[in-house]
Order: sequence, then structure tokens, then C-alpha cells
Amino acid sequence: MRLQTHRRTVRIEVRLAPEALAIVRRTAGLQGCSVSHFMAAAALEAARKTVTETEIIRLSRRAQERFVSLLLNPPPAADALLRALKRHRSRVVK
Repeated sequence: MRLQTHRRTVRIEVRLAPEALAIVRRTAGLQGCSVSHFMAAAALEAARKTVTETEIIRLSRRAQERFVSLLLNPPPAADALLRALKRHRSRVVK
């Protein structure tokens, strides 16, 4: 994974156990990059993965079809919902 080079950068400090640093140094060397570059790339990859896993909802084919069906053909509103809507409209000034 290649990081884009920007004119402005930010410094981040990380404290690692000596054993963890040894693994990071070895891995960076295996990839032919500096420890800083490896750490930045790994952090960016982990951040993107977390955002993707958090923001994307994955549904089975059956669940997708059910979801679309409910959007296109919603069930009638429950009486409690209609009463709540009526109360809301009577209390909120437009």
C-alpha cells in the first residue's frame, strides 16, 4: 500500500513494547520501507477497514429482497404511530 505524499505532514508518537518494535522493524524491512512508512500505512489500512466495516451494512440476498419489498410496499402504520404523529403535529409549531 503506497501512501500519497503531501506537503504537510503530522507527527504521531507511538510507544511500543520492545518485542512489538522488533516485529515492526522486521516487517518494514521485509517490505523494503522505513518503520515510519510501515506504521503509517498499517494504521491507514486499519482505519479504512474499520470505517468500511462500520458504515457498510451487508445483507444476504433474501434480506435484501425483504428490505426492498418493505420499502416499495410498506405495511400500514400502526395505530400507536398514528396517535403519536397526531400528538406531535398538535405540539409542534410550523
